[in-house]
Parts: sequence; C-alpha cells; structure tokens
Amino acid sequence: MDITTAPTDAPPHLSQPSPAEQKRAARGATRPGDRIFLGLSRGSGILLLVIMAAIAVFLTWRAALAISEDEGNFLTTFEWNTQAQPPVFGIAVLAFGTVVSSIIAMVIAVPVAVAIALFLTHYAPRKLSGPIAYVIDLLAAVPSIVYGLWGALILVPHLNGLYAWLDQYFGWTGILEWNGGAPRSMFTVGILLAIMILPIITNVSREVFRQVPQMHEEAALALGATRWEVIRMAVIPFGRSGVISASMLGLGRALGETMAVATVLSPSFEIQASLLDPGGGTFAQNIASKFGEASEFGRDALIASGLVLFVITLLVNGAARAIIARRKEYSGANA
Repeated sequence: MDITTAPTDAPPHLSQPSPAEQKRAARGATRPGDRIFLGLSRGSGILLLVIMAAIAVFLTWRAALAISEDEGNFLTTFEWNTQAQPPVFGIAVLAFGTVVSSIIAMVIAVPVAVAIALFLTHYAPRKLSGPIAYVIDLLAAVPSIVYGLWGALILVPHLNGLYAWLDQYFGWTGILEWNGGAPRSMFTVGILLAIMILPIITNVSREVFRQVPQMHEEAALALGATRWEVIRMAVIPFGRSGVISASMLGLGRALGETMAVATVLSPSFEIQASLLDPGGGTFAQNIASKFGEASEFGRDALIASGLVLFVITLLVNGAARAIIARRKEYSGANA
C-alpha cells in the first residue's frame, strides 16, 4: 500500500475526548459518597464561619452596652470597678499581664520543645524515643487545674532560690528585681504556662520533623555534613513553617489559660515594674474570678474584655498565617 495514501486519522477508540466531554465524564463518574462527603465538608466549613461570626457579633453587642457607660478609657484605665456610680473599668493591666506572661512562656517553651522534638526524631534510639513521646502525650492531656494545683503547692514554694539568683545577677535591670515577696508574679505564671504548652509544641514539631524527605538528609550526608549540619541545613528549614504553627497553637493556649493562672497569681490592678513582684492579671483569670459574682452590667464589662482577647487571638493567628505564607518554600510542597 502506498504510504502517501494511508489514512492519517487515528482510530475512533484512540481519539482524545474534548474538554467538555471530560467534564461530563467526571461529573458522571462522581460517586454518591463523594458528593455526600463534599457537601458535608463544605457545610462544616460554612458552619465554622457562621459560629465565629456569631461569637464576634455577640461579644461586640454585649461589649458595646458596657463600654457606652464606662466613664474612663476602656483601653488605658488601670481600674476595674463596675459597682461604682458611674462605673470605671479598663483593660490596661489585663492586656499587659496577658501579653507579658505569654511572651515569657513562649521564650521558655519554644526552644526547649524544638530541642526535644529534634532529639526524639534524630538522636534518641527508638527504644528511648517511644517512652519519652508517650510521656509527653500524657502531659498534653493533664487538666489545667492540676497544673495550677501543682504550681501553687510545688512550684511557687521552690522558686525563692531562682528569684534570689535572678535578683543578684540581673536585678540591676529593674525588670528582674526581687523585693522578697511571695513568688506569685507574672514570671511564675510564665514558667507554669511554658510547662503547659510544652507538650503541644513538642508533639506538632516532632511530627513535622518526621516528614522531612529522607533524600534531603542523605544528600547532605553525602556532601560530608555532620548530623548537626544536616539538622541545620535540611531539617529545620523544611519544618520551619510547622514549628511556627505549633508555636501559635501553644500561644493560643497560653493567652486563654484560666485556672492555672488564677491559682498561682496574686492578682492586682497594678502594672509592676519588675516581673518578679506579685501582682498583675490576665483576661481569662479576671473573667473567671469575677464572673460568678458580677451583676448584669459587670458581666457585660467582662465580655468586653473577652472581646479584646478574641481580637488579640485573631491577630496572632493572622500574623502566623502571614509568616507561613511568606515562607511557603519551606512547607515541603516542592519536596
């Protein structure tokens, strides 16, 4: 047969379907279970947004009722007296205590948690890493009131030596000056919160470090890198966004912790120059201690402070998402 006269069209069964035919085939091939799962997933996401919006509307409405009758500046007043006529209350002390105690907790917990996660994933033998990981998981399940009782009965009485040492070597800064009072201060709260959020950050970071591609580590070893250099050049860059996410989860718990803070802190509406002096307060601790005996207006005032904590939490999580988005090259998507 002459080659020039051979048919050039492909057989019908080998022809490619058009894009429209592919879409129709995809829709037809979708199973009922897939459609149900898609609907449930989409509905769950929409329901979550609705709940968040409802919480925001409720907090804003009740907060507006209280702030409209406040004689002082809600953001800068160093007093909380909702029984006075006219009432005077503000969140300056609460905002300071919440932010400072959370920062102390993060400074202590994040390096220790990352170090533990790296030890469990790259240094510890399997017989040792398993039991340690199990103990850390148990720590994450301990109720906050148990941490609070342990902090009040064990931690606080044994901090005098640490406070004296900090005062001796760093008291000249004024921030770590100790005047001999009971160690029920924001620094103690920060230590307790660090212990509480340590399991959360450790567990998430450990799982992130386990996802590092083996080829990355083997390539670094083939180039003559030591184990620490492998961690510094391959493991930590890959898991950086995951560590940030883990830290934000821990920070969220630190910002909203209630009973443990209320148990170890001597609350007062004063901002102490030294972190070692008793006094201060946090949003959650103030709400928990005053809500039961508050009047209707007093509860609205406490809800107003809860609105500020809600906004702070949203800002923190938004900042974390922005940081992760800027470092998406380390997310592992291109691994």
